[in-house]
Amino acid sequence: MSEYLSVLIFAVTGAAIVLFTFFISKLIRPHNPYPEKGVTYECAEDAIGDSWIRFNPRFYIFALIFVIFDVEVIFLFPWAVAFGELGLFALVEMVIFILILFFGLFYAWKKGVLKWV
Repeated sequence: MSEYLSVLIFAVTGAAIVLFTFFISKLIRPHNPYPEKGVTYECAEDAIGDSWIRFNPRFYIFALIFVIFDVEVIFLFPWAVAFGELGLFALVEMVIFILILFFGLFYAWKKGVLKWV
């Protein structure tokens, strides 16, 4: 039971420190609201038009595919380092993994996601 009690004390202390910090920051920060503070501001230029415009999701999908393949390729490094100790089973698993990556890349290419417009 003492382990749970120490975890509870730690959690309560952590929460108290966070709440105390918020309280102190509210007390000492300047508070001067005026309407110009709520205006949209970006790169020292006034906003033109509505901020709710429709973006082409193709760029986001392109970036996500890059990140996914980049992270998955990171899994190849530890496998390559320990390849001598792993044997044939690890080789077959990695070939299957790389085939899945290539099928995903081929699918994205056929869907036209990789075309930069």
